[in-house]
Amino acid sequence: MTLALILLKQIIIMFVLVVGGYLLFHFGKISQEGSKSIANILIYCSLPCVIIKGFLVERTPESLKHLLLSTVLAGIAILISILVSYLVFKKDAIAGFATAFANPGFFGIPLIIASLGNEAVFFIAAFIFFTNMGQWTYGVSILTGQKAALKLKNIITAPFMIAILIGLFFYGTGISMPNLMYQCIDFGSNLNTPLAMFTIGIYLAQTDIKKMFSKKILYGVSAARLLLIPLLTLGILTLLPASMNDMKLAILIASACPVGSNVAVYAQLHNSDYSYAVETVVISTLLSLITIPLLVTISQFMW
Repeated sequence: MTLALILLKQIIIMFVLVVGGYLLFHFGKISQEGSKSIANILIYCSLPCVIIKGFLVERTPESLKHLLLSTVLAGIAILISILVSYLVFKKDAIAGFATAFANPGFFGIPLIIASLGNEAVFFIAAFIFFTNMGQWTYGVSILTGQKAALKLKNIITAPFMIAILIGLFFYGTGISMPNLMYQCIDFGSNLNTPLAMFTIGIYLAQTDIKKMFSKKILYGVSAARLLLIPLLTLGILTLLPASMNDMKLAILIASACPVGSNVAVYAQLHNSDYSYAVETVVISTLLSLITIPLLVTISQFMW
């Protein structure tokens, strides 16, 4: 089975879970308060477990080199996203936020694991870090029109940051995680995909689907997020040797992910257009069924 087909199969599975979340909310089996609880499980439990698990690899000169290089590439990819979002949607805060930040944690990780294995999550740890940092700073600043304050305490105590520090501890020291702890981490990480997709389904259930599909701006955001940004990133990655293809593909998939669901969270928090934010997540997620396999296929021809 080709890599594009593996990804397509995984995306279809994820969309079945989205439908499950939609139906559960639509028929009142999950409430608005319940959806917030699911989001908390994702942020404070499952995603940190996935990140920690990704660092549980043997520390070698080659893996250290890959960690440093993937950090640089992630930084470049995020800067490309922010620059494109600024140039294309300078006067539209929601569109600018949505375009700038993808969904590598909840959407990208399942695809990367399906195509490259659990160890490849290691390659996008920095990508997840930069994405969350960017949302807290640049994202909040364009939503509020004010310069965001960067508080060290908030960064250090963020769930994803704690997970990265724990992962780096085990990676850097070479200490083996106790088997009981590893099994707990493994179970927690397995929650990531179904709960994240249920959340997107819950978002979908709160939108006017017919009206949403008629909004041209949503397709503009999706085109920038799903095609323009990953194609520019693909061009940069092509400069690297074939020996780094696994790392290149992990970064490309993270860059090609749909709009991050945090745009809706931050829009609600800062009294912006929550419905519009949700629609950018839903439409881009639906269209990614086509664009991600397409981009991966293109990369296979180029690499």
